[in-house]
Amino acid sequence: MTRCRAAAGDSRGLRLPAFAPGMRIGLLGGSFNPPHAAHRAISLHAMKRLKLDAVWWLVTPGNPLKDTSRLPSLSDRIAAARAVAAHPRIAVTGIEAVIGTSYSHATLRWLKRRCPGVRFVWIMGADNLATFHRWRNWQAIAASVPIAVVDRGGVGVSPISSRAGHTLAAFRVPERDAATLAARRPPAWVLLHGIKSPLSSTALREKIPRKTPAPEG
Repeated sequence: MTRCRAAAGDSRGLRLPAFAPGMRIGLLGGSFNPPHAAHRAISLHAMKRLKLDAVWWLVTPGNPLKDTSRLPSLSDRIAAARAVAAHPRIAVTGIEAVIGTSYSHATLRWLKRRCPGVRFVWIMGADNLATFHRWRNWQAIAASVPIAVVDRGGVGVSPISSRAGHTLAAFRVPERDAATLAARRPPAWVLLHGIKSPLSSTALREKIPRKTPAPEG
């Protein structure tokens, strides 16, 4: 088992978790603002269906497609994500802040170079596939690693009808063959069903009451 720069004892979550050549590792990226039960459910579901050894939560310093002015600190989000994950095979890391990447395609390029022999799989919710074509170099992501799209139910999004879904239609793997995804040459993707959790970080943030500024004078 290899650890990038001694991840053991990394209380801040700024180093890579343990890995070894041949491992099958799922990558779930996002702001995790806040992390919630659906993140955990997606990870465990993907771990089971794809026969993964582990899932890494990549807590980004900030999503380039979203307003980050009210974003809690990276350390706070990492701590919250660890509390929600609460599983020995789900690891939380803020490595993007260390390597200076803001975009997923650059993070994947670094990970594949730094962790040779690891079979990475990118994990995303079905709602993310609807906007996948807006991601920087999204085609490079699809060409770099297999992708697992998890239908959480209740999100009102048809992954097949999205722009990315149409573009990648020829590379879709039947769900019955999901366990083979990590070993396939990209582009390759699968749509996984079975999760019934409409939770989203955006919806949860909207429920948090905003502080009213104190009156002047």
